[in-house]
Amino acid sequence: MSFRHTLGALAAACGLQAATLPAFASDAATSSASTAEAMARRAAQLRDLYQQERQQENIFTVHFPDADTARRAAITFHDALLESDYAQRTLTLQLDAEDVARLKRDGFAMERADAFIARRDATLARLEQAGPGAALIGRNAISGVDAVTGESIPGFSCYETVEETEAAARAIVAAHPALATYTDVGDSWEKVHGMAGHDIFVLKLTNQAIAGTKPKLLITAAIHAREYTTAPLALAFAQQLVDGYGTDADATWILDHHEVHVMLQTNPDGRKQAEAGLLWRKNTDQAYCGATSVNRGADLNRNFTFSWNDTNGKGSSGNQCNETYRGAAAGSEPEVQAIESYARSIWADNRGPLPTDGAPPDTSGIHLDLHSYSSLVLWPWGDTKGVAPNGIAMQTLGRKFAWYNKYTPEQSIGLYPTDGTSDGVSYGELGVAAYTFELGTAFFESCANYAGTIKPQNLAAMTYAAKVVRTPYITPAGPDVSALKLKPNAATKAVTAGTLVTLTASATDLDFNNSKGTQPTFPIAAAEYYVDTPPWITGAVPNAMTATDGAFDETTEGLLGKIGTAGWKKGNHLVYVRSQDSAGHWGAFSAVFVKTK
Repeated sequence: MSFRHTLGALAAACGLQAATLPAFASDAATSSASTAEAMARRAAQLRDLYQQERQQENIFTVHFPDADTARRAAITFHDALLESDYAQRTLTLQLDAEDVARLKRDGFAMERADAFIARRDATLARLEQAGPGAALIGRNAISGVDAVTGESIPGFSCYETVEETEAAARAIVAAHPALATYTDVGDSWEKVHGMAGHDIFVLKLTNQAIAGTKPKLLITAAIHAREYTTAPLALAFAQQLVDGYGTDADATWILDHHEVHVMLQTNPDGRKQAEAGLLWRKNTDQAYCGATSVNRGADLNRNFTFSWNDTNGKGSSGNQCNETYRGAAAGSEPEVQAIESYARSIWADNRGPLPTDGAPPDTSGIHLDLHSYSSLVLWPWGDTKGVAPNGIAMQTLGRKFAWYNKYTPEQSIGLYPTDGTSDGVSYGELGVAAYTFELGTAFFESCANYAGTIKPQNLAAMTYAAKVVRTPYITPAGPDVSALKLKPNAATKAVTAGTLVTLTASATDLDFNNSKGTQPTFPIAAAEYYVDTPPWITGAVPNAMTATDGAFDETTEGLLGKIGTAGWKKGNHLVYVRSQDSAGHWGAFSAVFVKTK
């Protein structure tokens, strides 16, 4: 048992009800003794394990020459990450002998992480003193968690459990049957093998009354079980879209003309272990590392078929007990099979078989895989430093995402490579633009950080993804339009048909995160609006807008349009606005409702 499991397990044993203890703690669940006695016994067992491990400390503070190298190391050693400090260019990592030797060979300085270990020991001492009922769990026992409020994940009221996630998704479908469906697309390892297990579902969002082929955004979450923020963020995005339909113009046109597919819990068996306080990463496949070991399972994000083990052991582990164990064969795990099968069902294959084959620039579709943590936006390749055939276009969109969520955008190659990752099926095989968002600053992120920063910033980035999913290799190079306003304010109070409505907005070509390189930008050259019918539909009519200062010659411009409403029917009318820069790039649409009576 590694420290990453020990701390969380000890806290869980001290602080959780017997029904939520990890599956391996069957003595606590089945004993005829009282719940308190069972938890105390389990806590004593875990303390013994911890004391044994203390004799072989393998926690190090590793120093890097710059923050960029530290971030790339965080990608490579994501499974070993305990703490990060990019400002000080250090990572606290739990490393095996092979990784220690590799880092030392490449000249990186390291020392025993005495400060971290001291804080950990103090935390464990507090847990021992607290006994059953302690409210601290997991790594956040070090950094502090929210007060326990009776929710299923003690200390984290903002995060839904697997069961609560499923209930929330079904509630969305019940409340919005014309916009949402919830479909069983696969089974977890435990369910496949006749245990309780879980189904794997996809929540599909689109206006079913509007037929035709629509571009598709796929969001996958919680493939690594301990990454608490990912599934709740995906659920929050789905809720935001359906709640906004009919009142928020952007949510409305996105659901009318695009599809959003959300796989909320891609590793539900592992997630249940993490909900009990364990820093559980993998699935729970009992064929690997022993049926009751807390190190069992496969790292699902090293098990995808494309690029599986293609770095000869450098990008994943062949050790069944290792956190990056790749599985017995490419795509061997049922959870990965569900993801791959679903991706192939919604997207055509638009990329050739050679590494140099790029997808056509007009390929539609985006895959967002939500992870934590490290505050990064990543795109292929991760198994080589070479730029992917569509890499420049993916870099442009990555910088746009990072402008919204304030993360660092970079290719997903780390200090050393990774292989068999989730972008393999989407981009590697099918040519669909694929990204990993590494959310926030901790696996068990505090609810304050999640609600205050991670959620709002990443909802904005995900909304942008839903806007540009039709042509993600083209549209992000263009300007963004924001601050749409009407006079009179026909968005909130209907005007009489025939009223001339003034539309103002702002267009900018500068919404890129340039922390890793500089994105080319250009002056605004034009802008236009459409009423009810967007330009990809036959019969759409463009209406030119002007610059509020009289000339299009700056990278940021105010926009002005006059909307004549003569002959309009009563009701809400969608007005779509976009802008073009001097290089010819049309950017994403933003929309506003104009109401007439």
